[in-house]
Amino acid sequence: MMFEEPAVPMPVATSTDGVFSSLYNAIITMELPPGTKLSEAEVARQFDLSRQPVRDAFFRLSQLDFLTVRPQRATRVTQISEQAVVDATFVRTALEAECLARVCERVEAADLARLDANLAAQAEASGEDAISRFHALDEEFHELLCTIAGHAHVWDVIRRQKAQTDRVRWLSLSKTRRSEVLADHRAIRDAVAASDRASADARLRDHLGHILRVLPGIREAHRHCF
Repeated sequence: MMFEEPAVPMPVATSTDGVFSSLYNAIITMELPPGTKLSEAEVARQFDLSRQPVRDAFFRLSQLDFLTVRPQRATRVTQISEQAVVDATFVRTALEAECLARVCERVEAADLARLDANLAAQAEASGEDAISRFHALDEEFHELLCTIAGHAHVWDVIRRQKAQTDRVRWLSLSKTRRSEVLADHRAIRDAVAASDRASADARLRDHLGHILRVLPGIREAHRHCF
């Protein structure tokens, strides 16, 4: 099985990082669906590496609850945990809401220009069939909010916490939903531009809470993933 380049660019400093990024992307995009068996030897051959970097990447993915790694047993992609999605959404909302409050206090014209450029790119991607492009821009928008808040490191924390939600988000990103996401992002941007902290907070919470509202339907439509 061949893996595509990551939808969200990640710095690749080591062989382990490269394997991790490729497998991470394959898991969240369902190229490697829950239950898939992974072999250290097979992945090592594909990447033309020794088994140690692959073993290290498997461990990192297991820390995100993406892989079940057990001695003398097959390594498998985990099922999606509903409770993990609920917990991750709670943590993400708390952290991002705090960042957004600070954005409302300190946003400048240059920051709005960066958000507008991202939104323009989202508008182009929302009409395409390439979900990966839109997904990457969606991530970039939220990362920008953390950066503008002066807490860029918070996005790294959020990205680790929300790993389990990414598979559900991917399954829900229809063309219609992409348009809704773009509308949500524009509303958040406008509230920030107006320094309307209450509106920005409400918009963000409603936006991030969408995943919990659609979770039962996603589970019903993709029972094999849960």
